[in-house]
Amino acid sequence: MRHNRVMSSLVVHVPGTAAVVLDSPHSGVAYPDDFGHCCDFGLLRTAEDTHVEKLYDFAPALGVAWIEAIFPRSYLDANRNLTEIDATLLDEPWADAIETDAATRSKVRLGKGLVWRCTDGGVPIYDRKLTVAEVRKRIETCWKPYHQAVAEAIDAAHARHGYSIHVNCHSMPAVASQFATAFPGLVHADFVIGDRDGTTAEPLVSRRICDFLCTLGYSVDYNHPYKGVELVRRYGNPAQDRHSVQLEINRRLYMDETTMQTTEGFDKLRTDLRSLVSMLLETDPRRLS
Repeated sequence: MRHNRVMSSLVVHVPGTAAVVLDSPHSGVAYPDDFGHCCDFGLLRTAEDTHVEKLYDFAPALGVAWIEAIFPRSYLDANRNLTEIDATLLDEPWADAIETDAATRSKVRLGKGLVWRCTDGGVPIYDRKLTVAEVRKRIETCWKPYHQAVAEAIDAAHARHGYSIHVNCHSMPAVASQFATAFPGLVHADFVIGDRDGTTAEPLVSRRICDFLCTLGYSVDYNHPYKGVELVRRYGNPAQDRHSVQLEINRRLYMDETTMQTTEGFDKLRTDLRSLVSMLLETDPRRLS
């Protein structure tokens, strides 16, 4: 059990004392009874950032705040805006705003909006329409508590230190699936670092992360194919010394994507991630040049 573990609904929030905040929105494996999916459970689980929470379980001991979704990504994606509604899933019109920006809507078209319509392989998740009431319930019990925890952790870190470094923690398949991104079939690097083209973090912070991982022998891509989505967009503001970076890890480094079991590479990767976070604990973005 983690120190000072606070659980609100389906979210774990471990407060910290450092300027660094970590969150994992997609590693949840507690599938709610009201999910009502029709697709094979094994296929549904491929949406998870499996074991990411274990890779960073050292965070509280370093004084780093940790936020973790317990609910699964396919049930409600906390890394989406509330406007990213897939109206084709609903049994009646959605009364609130729906995103119209083409770039943002691209994920919805792929079936990966706030509530997923299909798996990464394009298999439908439901054989029914969802009610507006059940989608609103997911927002109230999952999205809102998760974002509240992330916002509070970043605010607290910034208040203590005058700056914050938020790392949004993810994993990615070795090869992009057909309905996962705009680049199906792309063979991923070991890591992808995203800051939405320097808008959510000072690029020197992002480059420091890239360079550190490269010195450890990893291949690293920057802002391709993943630039970062809602969690870094919403909480990153480098002009206010609030830096948010999305960090994607290639699953082949630590797990078998078929069995979903960890491999021999897990321990080394975890050690390297601890070194990365330790480096960030010694990084003051205001003094980088």
